[in-house]
Amino acid sequence: MTPELKERIDTLVEENKIMVFMKGNKLMPQCGFSNNVVQILNTLGVPFETLDILADPEIRQGIKEYSNWPTIPQVYVAGKFIGGSDILIEMYNKGELQEVVEVAIAS
Repeated sequence: MTPELKERIDTLVEENKIMVFMKGNKLMPQCGFSNNVVQILNTLGVPFETLDILADPEIRQGIKEYSNWPTIPQVYVAGKFIGGSDILIEMYNKGELQEVVEVAIAS
């Protein structure tokens, strides 16, 4: 990964309390896993930003290296990598996700 790409991803993750790297965007998810993440975050009623990795091949590959996580979507909360669709579903079902995002939004 180039230093420029790392800096670009760092900026996106740091400047947005909740950042989702996904296929499509929050208005038009392009895969079921990305849609799951959008639906969960919408249910929680929290603001979040998305980046469509389909429109940006450099980030599509780079984000996997950045997080050391092979799949998309990838969710970052308060600058920390949380996981993908399955992890978000599990955290949501346990009531953990709401707590994590509320702390992030308040900080």
